[in-house]
Amino acid sequence: MSLVTLLAAARRDGRQVGSLPPALVPADADAAYAVALEVAAQLGWAPLGWKIAATTDVMRARLRMEEPIFGRSFARFLRQPPARFRHAELLDPIVEAEFFCRLGADLPPRATPWTEAEVLAAVDAIHAGVELAECRFPTAALPPPDAILADGSGNGHYVLGPAIPRDTDLAAMPVEVAVDGVVRRRGSGADVMGHPLRALTWLANRLPRAGTHLRAGEWVSTGTASGLLVPRPGQRMTVRFGALPGFDLAFD
Repeated sequence: MSLVTLLAAARRDGRQVGSLPPALVPADADAAYAVALEVAAQLGWAPLGWKIAATTDVMRARLRMEEPIFGRSFARFLRQPPARFRHAELLDPIVEAEFFCRLGADLPPRATPWTEAEVLAAVDAIHAGVELAECRFPTAALPPPDAILADGSGNGHYVLGPAIPRDTDLAAMPVEVAVDGVVRRRGSGADVMGHPLRALTWLANRLPRAGTHLRAGEWVSTGTASGLLVPRPGQRMTVRFGALPGFDLAFD
């Protein structure tokens, strides 16, 4: 069985892969991303867009990555708040508060890199949101880095919160996550490569190496602005971006 077949079956069944034969681990990042894109093609699910992760030195060290990473996200896993999840159905979930950007124009491959100003001009909406990251490999076993990439960089569920006004200073915008009324994580847009648009610009210039590019209508979650938080059954989390209304996630 190929790694593509193994991961596609795990996603369809909503389960983890108990063990990964060493022979199936991709040889490098390029091969791993090719597997992830082939898994998405085999599934045939409508795309939501992309996720970015490992946008800090701490996260790259934790995941053993040399640069930020990306993965395809799927429309079927997008929810509006308040969002409820059955904890037992999730696969090693991790809550991450993130800035979500929607593209209003394509950013196709070209000879010169896209600039932050050009990428910002292509963005037609920015929202607060949450990625509920998952992993098709048990995280306690610390899967190989290239296996994580092949698994779509741990893509999972997404909760789209309130819109952020376009003139907002995203880098200065505070972000917090409270668990049952107690703030457990704090951060800001500056925690995402200095600015969430910097992460998006990185993706615009990285995707062509994988044979694809950003397209109009796609949503991109730009990387955690709140660190990582593991949800427990029975918890309710409230996420706030600056003075915007908070939004809730509950785990049954």
